[in-house]
Amino acid sequence: MYRGKVIRWDRFYYLVWLAIVSVLLPACNSHRSLIKGPIKEEGSDYLFQNLKEKEFKFRSFSAKFNVEYRNDRKLFEFKGQVKIIKDSIIWVSFNQDLGVEIARLLITQDSVMFLDRFNKKYFIGDYDFVNQFLKTNIDFGVLESIILGNDFEYYENARFKASIDGGAYKLTTTGRSKLKKYVRNHADNERILLQSIWLNPETFKITQIKMKELTGDSKKLTAQYSDFENIQNQLFPFRINYSIEAENPIDVKIKFTKITLNEDLSYPFKISSKYEPIN
Repeated sequence: MYRGKVIRWDRFYYLVWLAIVSVLLPACNSHRSLIKGPIKEEGSDYLFQNLKEKEFKFRSFSAKFNVEYRNDRKLFEFKGQVKIIKDSIIWVSFNQDLGVEIARLLITQDSVMFLDRFNKKYFIGDYDFVNQFLKTNIDFGVLESIILGNDFEYYENARFKASIDGGAYKLTTTGRSKLKKYVRNHADNERILLQSIWLNPETFKITQIKMKELTGDSKKLTAQYSDFENIQNQLFPFRINYSIEAENPIDVKIKFTKITLNEDLSYPFKISSKYEPIN
């Protein structure tokens, strides 16, 4: 369901990206563990090792989802589908209630392609445009990790500080850089991430992430993961809430359904000759 007037391409593009960053059942049993009594203190190396061991592993991922997006007292609701080829492709389609597609994204390690079906426009570019538009510095790996509730891949482990907070383990670091062999441009070298990760003490799954980038116009992102269910002997969060602290606060709620893993996927992205490029 979509509420509100037709959105200009730039505002809608911003909405879609933040839904992904900010953005993304059958025979599955919900995992709702209750923590009984105090939890044992553990060192950061032990917690980080368990975090990595319990990460969601896949070759390909496909899911349907519902998105509820709030900004400046306005509510937008969408349905859609996301397909991910690990470390390679993120494909997203946003639909209205009757299944009419309103936008499509195709994201790779180096490029970003966007179809605006409202205004019959398209964009093909790289992350420089996205980073300038959002006033931040993102890459494929960060997007993939935040959508799936995993820790960032190809980033140094840094020096984490371990603590207990609200019945959960907490890992905090004051700086984390991308490993040199995975740096693709100079901007990545300048990124300094302040990161806090909360872990369920029984499953070591991430339940919350708070992240801030040290820039002049840095935003704070909080991602909360809940409703974990068993998919092929792995726990996955079927609900994710994103909150962005900025001049205009943004809240995004995502509910996944019908998740499938490790199947062959198609990710069509055909641009009609009737569409005009977005400059």
